[in-house]
Amino acid sequence: MATLTIIAGTVYGNAQHVAEQVEENLAQQGIDCVLESDPSVTDFTDADALLVITSTTGQGDVPPNLEFVFSDLKDESPMLTGKPFAVAALGDSSYGESFCGAGKQFQALLDELQATAVADLLEVDAMETLEPEKDVVEWVNSIKDKLIA
Repeated sequence: MATLTIIAGTVYGNAQHVAEQVEENLAQQGIDCVLESDPSVTDFTDADALLVITSTTGQGDVPPNLEFVFSDLKDESPMLTGKPFAVAALGDSSYGESFCGAGKQFQALLDELQATAVADLLEVDAMETLEPEKDVVEWVNSIKDKLIA
């Protein structure tokens, strides 16, 4: 069975908590997961499938714990042809155009590297939900069969 690599991009721990809840939920269903909070390029290239759960910082920026791997992926451009992926972006719509910016950047980068999106980007708005883990777990459960084929 394929293993899902969950990449958590977090500033204050919220996205990390969401990723841990997703991992726990999937593990209870017998799905193998690896949670990475300090990933390298090989974590992306060696993964069977990818799930990026990230918050956004600053003006739509990637969180500090993912800055280097994001930059390395852009510089090295390893082709991820056909690798299934999905991105869940946590943000605050009061920030306007930068809302969920990090997730949008990861979605675009993984598309550019020719990975295969199994779902549209999930945007979770802190202005609308106090428990983003519930929204993300529900969404992942709805796409897991496409993600882990």
